[in-house]
Formats: sequence, C-alpha cells, structure tokens
Amino acid sequence: MKVKVDKELLLRVAKNARLELTDKEIKKFLPELKEILESFSKLDEIDVSTEKPSFQPIELKNVMREDKVEECLSQEEALSLTQHKKDGYFKGPKVL
Repeated sequence: MKVKVDKELLLRVAKNARLELTDKEIKKFLPELKEILESFSKLDEIDVSTEKPSFQPIELKNVMREDKVEECLSQEEALSLTQHKKDGYFKGPKVL
C-alpha cells in the first residue's frame, strides 16, 4: 500500500501528536517521514502467509514452584513473636 506523503499528512500526524510545527520543521521532517514510511513499506513485500500470528513474542512459562504440603505454624506459634495480638489474631492499626 503506497501512502502519499505530503505536507498535509505531516500536519495531520503533528496535529494528532499535538505538535505545532514551524515551516522550517516541516521542511526538515517531511523527507524523514517519507524515508520512515518507505522503510516500513518494505515489510509489505514479505510473504507471511505460512506464518501463524504471534501475540506473545516470548513463550510463557509457569515460573512458580510446585505446590507442596508442608507443616506450618500453629496459631499460637505464629502469634508468639508479636506483642500486637488480640483474641487469637494479629492486631493492626485502626483504619478510619
């Protein structure tokens, strides 16, 4: 797909980016925008009909360890090292 790169396109892109360009900047950026779009247009020439879409560039793997049943602290042991306890629970600051 060929895109006509002209001053109007550059001004529309600048407006979308909320930029106000001077005439000097327009003269500078117009050839650069043409070059960028021409570079990306080369991607259209690549045959990707045999490739399946990839929405994740890196394969996702579960990095969590296996869940194993182990002995845990009793309620009394867990509360034994704190001064902030009440009725068998940890006591925290008041929240208003």
